Amino acid sequence: MRNIIKLSSILTLVTAIAALALAGVNTITKPLIEEQMRLAVHNALLEVLPEASGGVCVDVGEKKGELFEAYSSPDTTGLAGFAFKAYGKGYSSTIETMVGLDLNGNIKGIKILFQQETPGLGSKIEEIKYGKSKPWFQEQFKNKNAERVAVDKDDGEIKSITGATISSRAVTNSIRNGFKKIKPRLEKIIKGEQK
Repeated sequence: MRNIIKLSSILTLVTAIAALALAGVNTITKPLIEEQMRLAVHNALLEVLPEASGGVCVDVGEKKGELFEAYSSPDTTGLAGFAFKAYGKGYSSTIETMVGLDLNGNIKGIKILFQQETPGLGSKIEEIKYGKSKPWFQEQFKNKNAERVAVDKDDGEIKSITGATISSRAVTNSIRNGFKKIKPRLEKIIKGEQK
């Protein structure tokens, strides 16, 4: 009976020390992780809306970090476009994409923020081909209408990745569906800007 109490006490002490250590590590790393995430979003915004590089991007979404207005000037004049996050269920993860739009709903650029798709297949949505500087799959979206974007297997213009149609569709469908959700709001913002 003494051994059981002794072992239970030791196990409780080790567990408490481990829990305190994990809590301490979490306290130290949480602000760093949040700052890295903020920087990733900021860099993605500048990549998908290069016109805003000298201006600002203002978060206007009901959910923080979901919808942005981009201005070409720091004093928030000269509406340059919009950006939003799109989420699509891929083969093995939810793919998070930042999408930049001009005022007509055409895609200025996209940037994959998060994916955990199958290496060598679905992960090719971020593949940069030899001699290129940007991911070939993402470059296909430029100047396409966000409301009608689709992969070639669905009679669209975006060439799907061989062996990773689910990942390709996840990105295109998430952009199309995300745009449909924010379109009424964008129209109101544009009308307000033009008055």
